[in-house]
Amino acid sequence: MQLRHAAAAAAVVLSLSLFLLPSTTNAHNITRILAKYPEFSTFSHYLTLTQLAPEINRRETITVCAVDNAAMSDLLSKHLTIGAIKNVLSLHVLLDYFDSKKLHQITDGTALAATMFQATGSASGSAGFVNITDLKGGKVGFSPQDNGGHVDAATFVKPVEGIPYNISVIQISSILPSPEAEAPAPGPSQMNITALMTAHGCKVFAETLLANPAKQTFEDNVESGLTIFCPGDDAMKSFMPKYKNLTASGKQSLLEFHAIPIYQSLSGLKSSNGLMNTLATDGASKYDFTVQNDGTEVTIMTKIVTAKIINTLIDEQPVAIYELNKVLMPKELFKGAISPAPAPAPEADAPKSSKKKHRSPPAPAAPSDSPADAPDGDVADQTADSNGAVRFDGARFGALILSVWFVVLLL
Repeated sequence: MQLRHAAAAAAVVLSLSLFLLPSTTNAHNITRILAKYPEFSTFSHYLTLTQLAPEINRRETITVCAVDNAAMSDLLSKHLTIGAIKNVLSLHVLLDYFDSKKLHQITDGTALAATMFQATGSASGSAGFVNITDLKGGKVGFSPQDNGGHVDAATFVKPVEGIPYNISVIQISSILPSPEAEAPAPGPSQMNITALMTAHGCKVFAETLLANPAKQTFEDNVESGLTIFCPGDDAMKSFMPKYKNLTASGKQSLLEFHAIPIYQSLSGLKSSNGLMNTLATDGASKYDFTVQNDGTEVTIMTKIVTAKIINTLIDEQPVAIYELNKVLMPKELFKGAISPAPAPAPEADAPKSSKKKHRSPPAPAAPSDSPADAPDGDVADQTADSNGAVRFDGARFGALILSVWFVVLLL
């Protein structure tokens, strides 16, 4: 009997441990790994700048061929566009696990590895593959397929760090040369963002932007990086009565609230959850929102509304444009919608002068900024979605139920 009770107790402890253990979504972080090694600081910086870092972090079996600061200086001296630099560095990310031991035990002395450059579809033919060759004297050579057959464009220097069969970070001697990867990407000045939005279901938002000074703010940020969250036509049409009631500065701030001054790929958004500044952010006027994953979807949360990304219009460095199912409403313009004030006393209706000349967005003059003008379901949506951030782990809960059932049988 004591043995049965002991077994039951052990089962309960084990099941509770499984249930309470936090689940991990990212097994590695490339910039955190490289931060320990100052000689790779430039390489790490450009992984972040080109948004390759989040792509690397979300993959489970990968090898990063890092180069030191001197080798990166050679690359930067070519004055490539940021898009071309991204292509070159993506050629240094192999979609397989190679540690020092595996490199020196390559079957038949050579192996062909696909890279992240090949996976993007930007490489033509087999230009996105890298040959790895076990050379004489214990050396290992690396060379892109489009390098004229040379097998030692760069050589293996040393292992840096690794998590077996998950990520291996190694150092190679120099940047891998590739005419295809170094080819200049299309210039951002050639990109007509309003035309792109008009052609892909965000015509109303595009036309509204064209008629507002916010258009210039958007255009000024295209070259350095811009991510736009444009509400779809149906969402924007239903919101237009509220938009028309905003002050001039409020209209500009609302439009600028729908963009952030950096380029963010969809995978980057999924791995960069948290508060983000927008084009409307200015000192005391925070105008920020929260990016959060909701299963496989990406949600944009303000204090007033929760919107979801429902379509990608364009995702090409340095611009990304995503369609939302709702208009983003900043608390600075719609404060009253957060916690409706009690009904005012009769004498409170008198001071209407405060609604005449407020130019500052935090104190809009329009009746649309009152609690009654907020969408009925949006505040409720906000609560539901933020509660959903604590995800239910069905597998661990099932393990707990099975363990309890086992205990009952033992007793």
